Amino acid sequence: MHQHSWQRSSYCAQGDSCLHVSAVPTGAIALTETSDPTGATLRTTPTAWAALVRALKETRVHG
Repeated sequence: MHQHSWQRSSYCAQGDSCLHVSAVPTGAIALTETSDPTGATLRTTPTAWAALVRALKETRVHG
């Protein structure tokens, strides 16, 4: 089983709910939450991840 090298979001505030992201050797992107990093993991493609990040940045600038 792959050991994830999690990177914590730079937008995390103090507290338990924070997003962690990790690249998976298969090319996927794994996401999990700080409150239980050994719990559920969401996997997505790099293309979908990039689209989500781009949309969030656009919303932040225009919203």
